[in-house]
Amino acid sequence: MDRLALPIAIAAALALAAPAAALDEIFETRGPTIRVTTVADGLDHPWAIAFLPDGGMLVTERPGRLRLLNADGNLSDPIAGVPEVDARGQGGLLDVTLDPAFAENRLVYLSYAERGDGGNGTAVARGRLGDGGTTLEDVEVIFRQLPKVDSRQHFGSRLVFDRDGHLYVTLGERSQERFRMQAQDLSSHLGKIVRINPDGSVPEDNPFVGTDGARPEIYAYGVRNVQAAAINPRSGELWEIEHGPRGGDELNIIRPGANYGWPVVTLGVNYSGTTIGEGLKTKEGMVDAIYSWTPVIAPSGIIFYDGAAFPGWKGDLFVGGLASTALVRLDVDGDTVGGEERLLESLGLRIRDVAEGPDGAIYVATDESDGAILRIAPAD
Repeated sequence: MDRLALPIAIAAALALAAPAAALDEIFETRGPTIRVTTVADGLDHPWAIAFLPDGGMLVTERPGRLRLLNADGNLSDPIAGVPEVDARGQGGLLDVTLDPAFAENRLVYLSYAERGDGGNGTAVARGRLGDGGTTLEDVEVIFRQLPKVDSRQHFGSRLVFDRDGHLYVTLGERSQERFRMQAQDLSSHLGKIVRINPDGSVPEDNPFVGTDGARPEIYAYGVRNVQAAAINPRSGELWEIEHGPRGGDELNIIRPGANYGWPVVTLGVNYSGTTIGEGLKTKEGMVDAIYSWTPVIAPSGIIFYDGAAFPGWKGDLFVGGLASTALVRLDVDGDTVGGEERLLESLGLRIRDVAEGPDGAIYVATDESDGAILRIAPAD
């Protein structure tokens, strides 16, 4: 089978494997007509998906299970060797990504909520996926968010490799007002984006290496709860979208050493309606968002689309929406957003993660107790 035919065969196998009651609907968009079908269902709050070189995918379930969805559409039993997770509240097993050299080393990276002294926090572990895909072997924790605090919210947790093989980890500020100002404190990992090497060591060119009192892993700070992050394939920069409070979801371009303002600056208010801090929406020395949402969409998972299935959408940013129950498409032009379109809203499903498949289709994970992996492809 030639290389072009392989993704088509994978897509066909996945479609055939969908259960009889699976979703199969046509939707009109401002561009192509799309067909949405179910690849797998019966998942318990799936949080992330990562495609394997053979067209299968790894899927995390928040209670602590990692599954292999084979290219033929079969969903495995839970993979053994996954670290113990704290699955209370918003915690659990969260993101999954592959090492850039996965084809040679079979390393898989997981982020999750971990209990420890003082409470809990986000941790990152890596392990080798066994040849049969049933176990994670030689698992080691390569990063732990410090300090651990007593909270069940805002773990962040997206994992993104850049072109140079550095791993970005997004870290929530843990939500509660008593922790918020740690997002501005360089001695704390709360409310930060960190950048590490694949083994957990610190890159020598990180912006705060050598700064007294600063944790050297920190790459950027002043963020709230980032559950959506991706490398822009044109610039190589990290883009993230973070949850605002009541109003003010933000799209930011992350640059080394930059301060993104939370909680000193925000476009939202407390859930009670009260003002956060002094109510500042901008401040000198703090970076403004390039795009925002009020009311919020509750963003989780993004991709820059780069496939061939939807040529008119090439370069656009696709965002999972939890509160908005939509897949949000942003028309990106350089470092600006020209407009947006909301897809799949009528399904009423919380979209937790977004991925581009080897067939050029877009795949999403739905954050439900009976969650699913859906495939979005051209209707024709």
